[in-house]
Amino acid sequence: MIQDQQVPRNALAWIILSLFTLVAPHAARLPVWVLAVYAIAAGWRIMVYRGRWSFPGRRVKLALILTAFLGIFASYGSLLGLEPTVALLLTAFALKLIELAGRKDAYVLLFLGYFICITQFLFSQSLPVVLYSLCNVVLVTSALVALHRPGEHQFNRGSMRLAVTMLAQALPLMLVLFFLFPRIGPLWTVPVKSHTAKTGVSDFMQPGDIAQLSKSDAVAFRVQFDGPIPPRSELYWRGLVFSRLADGAWSSLPYYAIPARERRAAAVTTAAPPLQYRVILAPTQQHWLYSLRYARSSTPGVMSSADYRLFFPQEIEDDTLYSVSSWPRATLELQLSAWRRRTELSLPPGSNPRSRELAQRLRAAAASDAEFVDAVLTHLRTRGFAYTLQPPLLDGTHPMDQFLFRTRRGFCEHYAYAFVVLMRAAGVPARVVAGYQGGEINPVNRTVIVRQFDAHAWAEVWLPGEGWVRVDPTTSVSPERIEWGLEQALQAEGSFLADSPLSPLRYRRFAWVNQLRLRYDALAFQWQSAVVGFNSERQVQVLGRLLGEFSAAKFAALLLGTWALVLLPVALALLRRRQVPQLSALDRAYLQFCDKLAGRGVARAPGESPGRYAQRVVSALPASAAQVRQLTATYCDLAYAGREQTKTSLRQFAREVKAFRPRQ
Repeated sequence: MIQDQQVPRNALAWIILSLFTLVAPHAARLPVWVLAVYAIAAGWRIMVYRGRWSFPGRRVKLALILTAFLGIFASYGSLLGLEPTVALLLTAFALKLIELAGRKDAYVLLFLGYFICITQFLFSQSLPVVLYSLCNVVLVTSALVALHRPGEHQFNRGSMRLAVTMLAQALPLMLVLFFLFPRIGPLWTVPVKSHTAKTGVSDFMQPGDIAQLSKSDAVAFRVQFDGPIPPRSELYWRGLVFSRLADGAWSSLPYYAIPARERRAAAVTTAAPPLQYRVILAPTQQHWLYSLRYARSSTPGVMSSADYRLFFPQEIEDDTLYSVSSWPRATLELQLSAWRRRTELSLPPGSNPRSRELAQRLRAAAASDAEFVDAVLTHLRTRGFAYTLQPPLLDGTHPMDQFLFRTRRGFCEHYAYAFVVLMRAAGVPARVVAGYQGGEINPVNRTVIVRQFDAHAWAEVWLPGEGWVRVDPTTSVSPERIEWGLEQALQAEGSFLADSPLSPLRYRRFAWVNQLRLRYDALAFQWQSAVVGFNSERQVQVLGRLLGEFSAAKFAALLLGTWALVLLPVALALLRRRQVPQLSALDRAYLQFCDKLAGRGVARAPGESPGRYAQRVVSALPASAAQVRQLTATYCDLAYAGREQTKTSLRQFAREVKAFRPRQ
């Protein structure tokens, strides 16, 4: 192979280093054998470089390719979907290293590395991921720089310095493109994350589900209010409404199970000013959104259902920003249709007979449905019920009979479940609502951080003249859960985040840890809202403030003008002539000597050494031979022979040159 086409050792080291940093963020979602392929590929290429092994032949390459396809199919059950596609791309990246022989192969590998760096954003666009990806870009660019430095056989960090300089020069143009380049829709569709676990509140609920979810400290969503933040006791984030009870589990009504005339929510009067806020929802791979009671959204694509929920038609696979207006005091559905009443009163036949008897007895002693609600809450408050994250298991035959009359220990879903069963058994329409309650207020930026352990379930009952009314039976058993949060409610039990000993929330008593955590969360919110959430609508708003009345001509002028302002200084810096290096006093004197000889017809040729030049001068001007030899010898001694260049010697040489008069 031609030497200029070989991969320098320094470049090979940078390539192997970037190989492992590129696969690192995908390691948790990849099969173990893919990571083994990376180790084998790096070891194989190192052995080839040392001359102990040879490059794989055509048959070996074909066998490796077929094995990779079969391995991906066996691991994921398909070659379609986001995860298997990315895994196949990463495997190809590792196998390409084995046949890396020349610069052409290195170009393919490095450009593929840039593409792999982008694939991480398909799974997360958080600030740590962005910073890590920037480091990967620096490493791949360093390998590209080292590839153009043949002959470097030692690992050289100078390649990284040049790569950082190049990226810094590109930063202004990147910022201009981010704010001004039109955000058009994609030309193709990215496969869905079919193998990613769904997170958050599920679309069905049975005793124990939310208790398991409350063991996680992961952020569910963040909220920023335009005005004052409502009290914690009013922060009920509705997500799902469960109206169907079957096989001991609550579930929401499928869209096509609802009659056509019931699919639209009844009109609601909203006289009071709304609460305005923005929500950044973490990926859930679900459709529903979270908001306070009776919400409307101006965000394109957000829809509302007949039970006053917000949802997206597509699954939420990335951090999603949406704006909400809520009227928590609005009256909902004063008139209940026959179908809706029948649905919200249905119970499995023959289930929980003791609970039914209790409900009918309490209802008979109450003068109205509202008094019956109070009677049930009093029963829960005075009969020894306990709030716990570790409730005993309930059998599937009559779970509420067992809970209400024997165990009497449960989490929020137990109390919501039992309360709705009692309501329906007495003829009061009721349903379970699942979502989150409360949240931590970040004093740094005044946002509400809602985490998975804030997951909660409560009830809604329909009362004549009032419509749907929120009732939280958990307040009767553990009011501190609503007022202060789960940590305070479980303080005596000690089960809060028991499975997460490294969670920063467990160390909030240390002021510096807590302050660092809150500042990072504020920075993450700013990143998600200002950068990740900078969509086409917000871009139009920014351009409208800059340009006033929007037009294609103004936009083109702004785009080209900013490009020129950014690129012109870079172009001038690159096109500027290199400055002539400053000559030393010795060189200036010698050039003066050469100019005097050139005036006598003996000019020094470009690149000609002082000794060779002196020989030509002596032949052409024999009368000045002694002076020419003496001045040339003095210059060579001072310039090349290591003789110390003192001010005295330099002045003496300059005086001799000035006094020199060449003769024919």
